Amino acid sequence: MIFTTNEVLFAFGLTLLAGLSTGVGSALAFYTKQTNKKFLSAVLGFSAGVMIYVSLVEIFAEARVSLEGIYGSQKGYLYTTIAFFVGVFVIAIIDRMIPSSGNPHEARDVNEIENIDNEESELMRMGLFSALAIAIHNFPEGIATFAAALQNPTLGISIAVAVAIHNIPEGIAVSVPVYYATNSRKRAFSLSFLSGLSEPAGAVLGYLILMPFLNDTMFGIIFAGVAGIMVYIALDELLPTAHKYGHSHEAIYGLVLGMIVMASSLILFA
Repeated sequence: MIFTTNEVLFAFGLTLLAGLSTGVGSALAFYTKQTNKKFLSAVLGFSAGVMIYVSLVEIFAEARVSLEGIYGSQKGYLYTTIAFFVGVFVIAIIDRMIPSSGNPHEARDVNEIENIDNEESELMRMGLFSALAIAIHNFPEGIATFAAALQNPTLGISIAVAVAIHNIPEGIAVSVPVYYATNSRKRAFSLSFLSGLSEPAGAVLGYLILMPFLNDTMFGIIFAGVAGIMVYIALDELLPTAHKYGHSHEAIYGLVLGMIVMASSLILFA
């Protein structure tokens, strides 16, 4: 498939913005200390709502249409379902490989980190582990956002929004321990900001390696796999972490609001 320079730049720009939203989370961590638990519960719930809705209502459906157009109704649906669960298993394996102390979705609020053993090396290790984990998680998300924006700009925007919201608490997970280890907001923000660059790096890799193979079959498989990845992250990591902060109602309100916002955006830009 042939794409124009403007289409490629648009797709890359969306992926870059989604990745760098980790910097937003880093900045918020320094200005929401007093309401951190309630804020994080709502944001994590909102992120989960966005991800679940766009994955099951839009991305999976788009993948199914693409694959059914090639393989027919029965086989196309089967291949879509298989690719969905492959995405689930891939992200599950990645999560199993990352220690819980470094998993960016095992978020900690500011007060909790302030009260732990304030040994600089341990806090710095926590922040670096989180940054590495974010890079691993964001790489396939970058490929997916880029590929989706090339094939369907509206769907690409929806995925980019979902990923960007999801990256905000990840930025907090990196910046807070680094800040308390170094007492430097600049260093904490920089590391958090840079950790999001794996998103556009995934886009570049996708462009260089996958471009010759991008067709309706490849797009369908990628979309279905991404839907599985995003649903897994929402159910296994975002929602449990949101409830962990003790504000379950805020988490559910955020979940429903996230679904409403994503549904509204899909209707408006349809």
